[in-house]
Amino acid sequence: MTKNKLLLVDGNSVAFRAFFALHQSLERFKNSNGLHTNALYAFHNMFTNVMDKEQPTHVLVAFDAGKTTFRNEWYEEYKGGRAKTPSEFKEQMPYLRELIAALGVKHYELSNYEADDIIGTLAKSVDPNEFDVVVLTGDRDLTQLASDHIRVDITVKGVSEIESYTPAFIAEKYNGLTPNQIIDMKGLAGDASDNIPGVTKIGEKTAIKLLTQFGSVEGIYDHLDELKKSKMKENLIADHEQALLSKRLATIDTDAPVAVSIEDLIYTGKDFDALIAFYQEMNFQSFLEKLAVPDDIKKMDDILFEYVEEATAEMFGDKGALYVEMLEDNYHTSDIVGVAWSCQEKTYVTDQVSIFDNPYFKAWLADDKIEKRVFDAKRTTVALTRYDQQVNGIRFDLLLAAYLLDTNDSSNDIATIASHYGYHQVQTDEQVYGKGAKKGLPEDLEAFYAHLARKVQTIEYLQPNLLEELHAKNQLELFQTIELPLAFILAEMEMTGISVDTSRLIDMRTEFAERLHAIEEKIFEQAGERFNLNSPKQLGVILFEKMELPVIKKTKTGYSTAVDVLEQLREQAPIVDDILIYRQIAKIQSTYVEGLLRMIQQDGKVHTRYIQTLTQTGRLSSVDPNLQNIPIRLEEGRKIRQAFVPRQKDWVIYSSDYSQIELRVLADMSHDEHLQQAFIDKQDIHTSTAMRVFGVSESEVTSNMRRDAKAVNFGIVYGISDYGLSQNLGITRKAAQNYIDTYFERYPGVKTYMEEIVTKAKQQGFVETLYHRRRYLPDLASRNYNIRSFAERTAINTPIQGSAADILKIAMIQLAKRLKEEKLEATMLLQVHDELVFEVPEQEVLRLDALVKEVMNHAVSLAVPLVSDSSWGNTWYDAK
Repeated sequence: MTKNKLLLVDGNSVAFRAFFALHQSLERFKNSNGLHTNALYAFHNMFTNVMDKEQPTHVLVAFDAGKTTFRNEWYEEYKGGRAKTPSEFKEQMPYLRELIAALGVKHYELSNYEADDIIGTLAKSVDPNEFDVVVLTGDRDLTQLASDHIRVDITVKGVSEIESYTPAFIAEKYNGLTPNQIIDMKGLAGDASDNIPGVTKIGEKTAIKLLTQFGSVEGIYDHLDELKKSKMKENLIADHEQALLSKRLATIDTDAPVAVSIEDLIYTGKDFDALIAFYQEMNFQSFLEKLAVPDDIKKMDDILFEYVEEATAEMFGDKGALYVEMLEDNYHTSDIVGVAWSCQEKTYVTDQVSIFDNPYFKAWLADDKIEKRVFDAKRTTVALTRYDQQVNGIRFDLLLAAYLLDTNDSSNDIATIASHYGYHQVQTDEQVYGKGAKKGLPEDLEAFYAHLARKVQTIEYLQPNLLEELHAKNQLELFQTIELPLAFILAEMEMTGISVDTSRLIDMRTEFAERLHAIEEKIFEQAGERFNLNSPKQLGVILFEKMELPVIKKTKTGYSTAVDVLEQLREQAPIVDDILIYRQIAKIQSTYVEGLLRMIQQDGKVHTRYIQTLTQTGRLSSVDPNLQNIPIRLEEGRKIRQAFVPRQKDWVIYSSDYSQIELRVLADMSHDEHLQQAFIDKQDIHTSTAMRVFGVSESEVTSNMRRDAKAVNFGIVYGISDYGLSQNLGITRKAAQNYIDTYFERYPGVKTYMEEIVTKAKQQGFVETLYHRRRYLPDLASRNYNIRSFAERTAINTPIQGSAADILKIAMIQLAKRLKEEKLEATMLLQVHDELVFEVPEQEVLRLDALVKEVMNHAVSLAVPLVSDSSWGNTWYDAK
């Protein structure tokens, strides 16, 4: 007959181990309300792993009921002297019980008793013929329970490594002792963690030796005369009562008045509704995404949909949700594998690409008067255009709306987003399609069709809720007039792509390879030997052992050769400078030259994808390839731009970027009259700042003064500290603080703005841009000074950087409109932070220049003028 298995968990002990397992990441584990969650997270991982491994039929998590138990009546100092429990741990304990209950497990505590006593009583109460028992704890006290049917698992390292105590293991570890003799060992050696005194100066080794000879504490005292005269014998005689008390304190009560029965502990599975709600509250997105809900648990309602091979007119209405499925991230190259849409109360699904030839489907897509709701408008538009489908009338994008409502969550999985709003009728793509090499359509195509149908219904269900929340947070205009229109402009830019001169890249590859070889030989010559320059370990030996440079930092594998370490050694030896240059050029070669060559498509262009929902400031990011991170401080990096060319010879690349837009936004938001006046008077802002900070006339401002003023100006925007500024300028912290203090004296409006924005952010929990883009900052409530300070700097910077990003987006929308109205052939190709890149016929360039300046300089109205700088040339490099 198959035995039952009873799992008994020492809740306090394991939770404490869990807390310290992730203690180094304490401030990283917080939910949106600022609650620490590291113990909950680690406990969850450990507990679910044990549940999966053991597959128990019965489970209980036992907790201590309080600080005092019946043992304190015997010995007042029992468990005395323990360090104060961290408040960050205590605040998690009530939620730990919620988690355990959601996992479908009973928890229990008993007044005046410890968790050990509950576990001991239940472990010993079951019939060994019917039950195997597994005890999980971080406390070795419970090893005394080990028997042929009771195994005690001790968490050794964090919560990931477990040591299993059986009678055989105990005998091996403690030189032949039995589990019951563990109690005697504690009676003699004591236990510092529980403040059990034991016998003076008898440790574990001596205790084991005595017990091997005499069997028990009582046995030792029965044969005390057999011991030679010694200090140990004197201590045993003096501490006789203390030894007996210590053994009594260490003995688990296996007959405690436990009010739960074994039948109460039958495990029937997780409470999925409670668990999903808990994951949401704790921001445990990874757990939420991996939550595999069994089919027999009706988390998701049965879904009605109709599979379509040939669409008919009645399948399309005057509004509906639309979803297009692709299995790869890059929608410029991934095949469409399914389409679903809704019409009134019905949902239609097809995996037939012949749908794109259907006249009713084509007409429905193209009709701008028919409102369509989607998940990721840009992805949908690009994918359908690739299949020669014109799509108009998209009025709602679930992905964009969810992003604006909470920029802390950048998930692009519809189920994960839906779960934030309490909607659980759709699975994650990973659950349906798998991941990695195994990713693909499920064998059960009905499950695939149902998944698409559920996505459509999720969009329909969530649309009114998200629109209502956007309205309540004053973000509806941001969504409808900036983010959604921009999605279609970005789609056009992505589909257009930018031409790449392949031959120039190939030439660069040769040039950089020769340059790298020359630098490599120079490094080997200085090192006096050849070695693997790309091996941090070998490089560390050369620099810190052979060349005896000062060791700045060590890692688990040896010496650190990270960039920040090498930067500090630059003055020590010329080889360091060469290594840094080598690394920079090697990265340009691999990431940009080789990387771009791989990304060029058949049309001779690269088609980057703009991620609209990633950054918390609203800035766009670029992937496949990333055209925003091409390094331009190094000449070799700038040269990469030589490979970007217009579509044909009589065209040019045109570039325009905003001049000091973030400082202009700061002037507007801070209302500082001096900063505003400098921009209004068209002064060089860094020279103007140098004049005010250093108290000199314009003619007396030196290049170094202007450089320092520039560092202060941009440092202020990012909430820079005296330390950060001192590092940037190579000056003392005192001098840097003096610069900052003087700046605030000369620009009091800026100081007031910074103080007020932080105060307001702490009160409301978020900051906003000029256009109501929000960023939530739970770390403003952190007890950790460094984390709280970073959040304060973020509160200062986000409204500035985010407003600048919003302004550029507004300019892009207006430019796209004006280019069509003016019927210019010029095409917007790229957005790189504050810069816009176009290709334009040579004969149109002056018209374009006038139009771009007009639009960008008047895109929005601030207290100071906006100014854009432009240039053009045969390549992107020439245009800058």
